[in-house]
Amino acid sequence: MTTETPQPIHLSDYKPVPYLIDRVDLDVRLDPRETEVRSRLSMRPNPASAEGGAALVLDGERIQLRSLVLDGVALQPGQYHVEKEKATIPNVPQAPFTLEIVTTCNPAANTELSGLYVSGGVFCTQCEAEGFRRITYFCDRPDVMARYTVRIEADREQAPVLLSNGNPREAGAIGGTTRHYAVWDDPFPKPSYLFALVAGDLGAVHDTFTTMSGREVALGIYVLKGNEDRCAWAMESLKESMRWDERRFGREYDLEVFNIVAVPDFNMGAMENKGLNVFNDKYILANPETATDADYVNIESIIAHEYFHNWTGNRITCRDWFQLCLKEGLTVFRDQEFTSDLRSRAMKRINDVKLLRARQFPEDNGPLAHPPRPGSYIEINNFYTPTVYEKGAEICRMMLTLTGEQAFRKAMDLYFARHDGEAATVEQFVRCMAEVSGRDLTQFVTWYTQAGTPRVTAEGHYDAAKKQYTLALEQHVKPTPGQDQKQPLHIPLGIGLIGPDGADMPLDLAGVGALNTPLIEMTEPRQTFRFGNVTARPVLSLNRGFSAPIMLEASLSTADELFLMGHDGDSFNRWEAGQRLGRKLALDAYHGTAAAADITAYAGALRKIIDDPAVDDAFKALMLVLPSESEIAAAIGSDVDTDRVHAARDGLRTAIARQLAEDLGAIWQRTGETGPYRPDPASTARRSLRQTALALMVMGDRAQGIARALAEFEPAHNMSAETGALSALVQIDCPEREAALDRFHARHGHEHLLVDKWLLLNAQAQGPNAAARIARLTEHPDFRWTTPNKVYALLSGFAGGNPAGFNAADGSGYRVIAGAILKLDSINPQVASRLATAFRSCNLLNSSRKSAARAELDRILAAPLLSRGVFEIVSKMAGS
Repeated sequence: MTTETPQPIHLSDYKPVPYLIDRVDLDVRLDPRETEVRSRLSMRPNPASAEGGAALVLDGERIQLRSLVLDGVALQPGQYHVEKEKATIPNVPQAPFTLEIVTTCNPAANTELSGLYVSGGVFCTQCEAEGFRRITYFCDRPDVMARYTVRIEADREQAPVLLSNGNPREAGAIGGTTRHYAVWDDPFPKPSYLFALVAGDLGAVHDTFTTMSGREVALGIYVLKGNEDRCAWAMESLKESMRWDERRFGREYDLEVFNIVAVPDFNMGAMENKGLNVFNDKYILANPETATDADYVNIESIIAHEYFHNWTGNRITCRDWFQLCLKEGLTVFRDQEFTSDLRSRAMKRINDVKLLRARQFPEDNGPLAHPPRPGSYIEINNFYTPTVYEKGAEICRMMLTLTGEQAFRKAMDLYFARHDGEAATVEQFVRCMAEVSGRDLTQFVTWYTQAGTPRVTAEGHYDAAKKQYTLALEQHVKPTPGQDQKQPLHIPLGIGLIGPDGADMPLDLAGVGALNTPLIEMTEPRQTFRFGNVTARPVLSLNRGFSAPIMLEASLSTADELFLMGHDGDSFNRWEAGQRLGRKLALDAYHGTAAAADITAYAGALRKIIDDPAVDDAFKALMLVLPSESEIAAAIGSDVDTDRVHAARDGLRTAIARQLAEDLGAIWQRTGETGPYRPDPASTARRSLRQTALALMVMGDRAQGIARALAEFEPAHNMSAETGALSALVQIDCPEREAALDRFHARHGHEHLLVDKWLLLNAQAQGPNAAARIARLTEHPDFRWTTPNKVYALLSGFAGGNPAGFNAADGSGYRVIAGAILKLDSINPQVASRLATAFRSCNLLNSSRKSAARAELDRILAAPLLSRGVFEIVSKMAGS
């Protein structure tokens, strides 16, 4: 916290560190209130640095320095100085030297959950991005990579389990005391953000995995005692991840052990520390009575993501934090491919795009827009964003599309071989792709450096006499903060021309000939593509598979969209046609121009899909969900009245539900549970369709829908059915909803993860006085400001999942969230900063709402001692 205006850090100012650290020997003597850390650093001048003879500057926060010893000689106060968040030694040898540091810290008082802290009685660390400096003084940046040996000492009864990175080397009792120790050695160099330590009275589940070269790896999942029986799915997901990475990318695990620890207090989802992943326990613990289908899928995906970081993030890390998308975007892409191979590739693609549009498109369209590789930041924790993660993954996917699967795999092999053990950059990664594929990717790199979502307009014209189809494309990216001038992007566009019979027509592109791969590439602001031998008027299917993260405006009629809904052979574009048409109908309803005939035609197209036994249940469920209120608001673009958006969407859903009443009833009859719960793709798809149908039935016939929801809720034998029924009820303001929510809490109030679900359901409850409900629940004994999951469930769940409540005309939603941000900023600034992003789209709203939101942003900025993170987020939004 500071009263000074925080200053940005710029990519252009990057310099190699003056001193390298080859080896770190840590001795950590754990105590809840005064942990002592003895650090021995083997250092040398960096030959790549231009700052020969420079002072040694070490980072440190929230720790007390006890002593410094340089090459065996204790330094006196005049030989170093400590100020703000740095310790400086003006004179160090210009040859290899050893620095010994003793510091202390207070884990029990660490509510920011960065560095060393205590969660559920367990000592735990979180060092990404800059938490290691809260443990000891260090050159805390990702391009300083060292080998670590760690000795942990703790009370044997309080912490019988002592874990760190690497392989276990030694353990034993400390004679004459109640304490014991363990020594861990990590043979691979790593940056400080990957350091991890866990100590506590933990239960464990163990297994083994045999690698493709025949080595046996010991696997362990450590949890709070009593939760061991909820780790089976996580363990199987881990082993499946290890098998997949060997099969798909040839990557074998490299240590003797792989451990996971799950704790209830964690700022993020999980952390990929080398050999010792630390997880938010919501992404480990699962059984049918406590976890939903979505939980099972998330556990599978997030375990894979963190495991895949072993190569894309750990063995090869990022040179500086501006390169964060190099490790995160690439690893998100890898975990998306993992899920696609295990489950349905088509459904995974649609769900990934839904997430991108819900989280990243609004970021690109507002004051928080930034390139996947930003040029500056004030607080690096603010850049763990959808742009870095999800858009970063889309960039990797476009490279796969442009280079082809075989070349992409070879380029990945080259990347691993060339940069193993290094801190790499985006340019080095792209260079591997270009070298192997022979493609010039110079223009493509602009995707990494330019903010904003490209808008591509498509105009098609068919000349029957010439049997020629002409496609005119134009791309445009609107100005974003700090980037008024935009460059054209290299955009790969999957394409199909669908004939009257519903089949794809051959693609004969002028100047190229027959396209073996149905792909065109846009590199100019305007381009025209002409296709010959087109024997009948086609319907355009463009950006198939969402081949590029763009907003597409195609000149398609309602009849064309209905045709695509029924015939497009690309599952994504079939769904996309339904989304475009649903969005048009919602906009018509918002503007009061909706036509009953159009709604009937749309409902008829949906009926054909949901009544078709050949169509996957998961696809049917996705087709029945209209674009969100936030997407509709973004399509309106300005002066948005969120109450009218909510009414328009609900009105359209009600009309569709009534026209599909018989079909929804038939779905309900055939999708009931017939045996034990299984989280396999087919069962998950069936339940998804059932819950989607129930949500519509509640809208179409309230009395019957409520009765069915309660009938599903009361005897529910699994959490998916139970929360699915409640989710249908929270859409409407009725006494039955309140009674069911109370019943859920009475059943599950003893289980912290289910309390989170209860808070989230309350946050999403529609109706007047939604903000008052949230304010009241912050006083509930089961809500804790110091637990991020509780904050995310209730407050982020409200701001992001209840647009009508958050954007209430009286400003009450803004007030409750702004008040929460101010309270959280002194407890956990990272969580406060994430919550503050809820205001990112307020510039789309009408003047009264915009003014109310701006007043709350000004109130936050006026607060004394604001953290860097909250200042950075709020000042950008308030100044836009």
